[in-house]
Amino acid sequence: MILQALVEHYDDLAAQGKLARPGWSNANISYALYINDAGELEQVASLKNEVERGKKKVLAPRTMSLPAPVKRSSGVASNFLWDNSSYILGTDEKGKPQRSLECFAACKTLHHQILDGVDSPPARAVLAFFDCWDPAKAREHPVLADKLEDILAGANLVFHYQGGFLQDDALVRSAWQRYYDAAGDGPELVCLVTGKKGTVEAVHPSIKGLAGAQSSGAALVSFNGGAFCSYGKEQSFNAPTSKYAAFAYTSALNHLLADREYVGRIGDTTVLFWASGGQRAYQSFSMASLFGAPSTYAVSDLQKIALDLCQGRSVLFEETQLDPNTTFYILGLSPNAARLSVRFFLKNSFGEFVRNIQAHQERLEIVRPAFDKFEILPLWKLLDETVNQNSRDKSLVPGMAGETLRAILNDTPYPATLLNGVSLRIRAEREITRGRAAILKAYYLKHPHPDVPKEVLTVSLNPDSTNIPYVLGRLFSVLEAIQSSANPGINTTIKDKYFNSASATPSRVFPTLINLAQKHLRKLDKGFDISYSKQLTDLTAKLGETFPDRLSLPQQGAFQLGYYHQTQARYTKKEEREHV
Repeated sequence: MILQALVEHYDDLAAQGKLARPGWSNANISYALYINDAGELEQVASLKNEVERGKKKVLAPRTMSLPAPVKRSSGVASNFLWDNSSYILGTDEKGKPQRSLECFAACKTLHHQILDGVDSPPARAVLAFFDCWDPAKAREHPVLADKLEDILAGANLVFHYQGGFLQDDALVRSAWQRYYDAAGDGPELVCLVTGKKGTVEAVHPSIKGLAGAQSSGAALVSFNGGAFCSYGKEQSFNAPTSKYAAFAYTSALNHLLADREYVGRIGDTTVLFWASGGQRAYQSFSMASLFGAPSTYAVSDLQKIALDLCQGRSVLFEETQLDPNTTFYILGLSPNAARLSVRFFLKNSFGEFVRNIQAHQERLEIVRPAFDKFEILPLWKLLDETVNQNSRDKSLVPGMAGETLRAILNDTPYPATLLNGVSLRIRAEREITRGRAAILKAYYLKHPHPDVPKEVLTVSLNPDSTNIPYVLGRLFSVLEAIQSSANPGINTTIKDKYFNSASATPSRVFPTLINLAQKHLRKLDKGFDISYSKQLTDLTAKLGETFPDRLSLPQQGAFQLGYYHQTQARYTKKEEREHV
C-alpha cells in the first residue's frame, strides 16, 4: 500500500515535469569543473545559491537533475557525470589515499564503459579528462586552490564543457539511458507494487534527508540476513519489486523529504503529506493547520477554509481548488540505523482528515492567557507540555508522538502516555499551563469518565458545577489569591508547598489552608475581605461538611481544570479592571 501510493505520486509529479524519468534524479551540486577538448581543467565555479535558513542566509548547493546515484555501503561504486572528490579527482581528506585512487579508477572505468564510441565532443572531453588527470597532483592544481578545502570535505562536483553541462548533451543522455535501462541482472518477475512483469531490483535506491538517519541514505525496503529470506530468494528478490517501481517510490520519497516546507517533525518521527494528483496546496494547508507552519493566511481565514472543507465544499487556497474528496496520504517515518521504520501510514479523503483535525482543535479549546501568542495550539507545542523544558534532553516518550498524531488524524482516543506525561509535569512543576489544561480537557472528552463529567470540561469557568474535585481546584486557586493579595511579592505560595497534596489528599491539607486564609483576610482592605470571604463561602457550601480523603487520577484532572479555570477567570477580571 505504501509503495503503491508513492509510485502513484511519482507518476503524478513526473507528468507535471517535477520529477525526472527513471535513471535520473535530483542531486545537490556545489561546484562545476570546466574542461576543454583536451580534458584539461580550466576553471572551477561555485554553483551554490544563497538561501534562507531560519533567520540567516547561507550558501547551499544547487539542485540539479543528474544520472541516478548508485547504492553505496562500504564498497567502491561511482556515479556517472557527478560525484565527490574521491571519485572525480581521486583525492579527499579521509586519510585513505589508496582507496581514493580506487574510487577514481572506478569512476574512470564507468565513464569509458558508457561513453566509449559516443560521437560527441562533450563525451570525448570528459574521457580525455579521466585519461590525463593525475590524482597525485590534484592538490597542486592552481584552479582548485581557493576552493580545495570545501571540495575535499565532500562537496559534489559536475562537469561543464563549452557553455553547457555534460548531462544536457543529447548523445551523452542517450548513452546513459541505454546503460541504465540495460543494467540489472535480476530475474523477470511480476512486480508486487505495479502488478506488471519486469526486471526485479536486487537493491533499492537509498532514501536521503530523513532527520536522524545516515547521511549517506537509508533503506525503506531491504533484506540482509538469512532469517529474512525464504525459498532461497536473497536480497529484494524475496519481495519482487521492479526496477521502475523501486526507482519511482524512492524518487517520490526523496522529493517529499527534500521539500522542507512540507515536512513535519514530532519527536523522532518525520511526517510527510501528499495528495493524489500531486498538488502542493494540500500539503501547505495541512502543515499550517496541524503543525502551525507559517502561512500567508490569517488563522481566522484558515479556520474558515477548514469549516468549508468539513462541510464538503471545495475551497480556493494558494491558487488551487482544494477538493475535500481528494485522496490524501500521511506517512510517519523514523530512523533505525541503516533503515527506516514506518510509524504510521494513513489514507483517507482530505476532507475527512480536516474534519478530524478540526474536532481535535475544538476539544483543545480552552480559555487563553493574555500572554499566550498561539491562537491555536500546534501539535509540537502540545507535545512540549509533556517535556521538562529545563532538561538537557527534551526527548519525548518513545512512540507517544506517533500515537498522538495517529489518534488526531483518525479521531480515536488519545494515548494514555499523553495524559501520563502531562500529569507527571504538573506534579513535578506544580504548574498548569494552557497546553496542559487543554490536554486534560481533550483527553477526558475522548475518554469519558464518571469522575470527570462534561460540566468540568468547558472552555472557561463553570461557576455552576458542583463536581467536588473541580470545586476543590477552584477553592485552592481562591486561597492562593488571598495569600498573594495579603503578601504582595511573596516568593513561595501555597501552590509551591501544597498543590500536589491538596489535589491528592484534600482532607489533610484544606483545613490548614482555610485556617491560614482567615489570618490573611484580616490583612486586606474591607472591599477585598468581603469579596474573598463571599467566594470562600460559596465554594465551601458546595463541598459539604467534610473534604474527600483521596482523589483518583481522573478526579485530580478535574481538580487541575478547576484550578486553571478559576485562576484564568481571576486574571481576566484583573485585566478588565486595569482597562477601565
